[in-house]
Amino acid sequence: MASSHIYKILFVNQGKVYEVYARNVSHGSLFGFVEIDELVFGERSTVVLDPSEERIKAEFAGVKRSYLPLQSVLRIDEVRKQGASKITTLEGSNVTQFPAPIFAAPGGDLGPKK
Repeated sequence: MASSHIYKILFVNQGKVYEVYARNVSHGSLFGFVEIDELVFGERSTVVLDPSEERIKAEFAGVKRSYLPLQSVLRIDEVRKQGASKITTLEGSNVTQFPAPIFAAPGGDLGPKK
């Protein structure tokens, strides 16, 4: 019996760190993007509802598939159990890293030719 895969994806969006769980993760059909689909959220059978998970569930309501820019993805883990999806504030300085080129030019040289 094959076990179903669950992936925990951490990514940054508008100064916040999102933690979501999905059944499928791939490089996607859009160059420079990670594709996630079949998002998984906790069951509503529990009496106590987590407000942070309800907020992220409402944000992704009706979303079939998401494309995340490579530079926004912090981490992708294959996990045994699903945890609670959440949004947390990105802590640190008020300086944001400038997006760096992801792919190098042929020969690996990014500078001007001499």
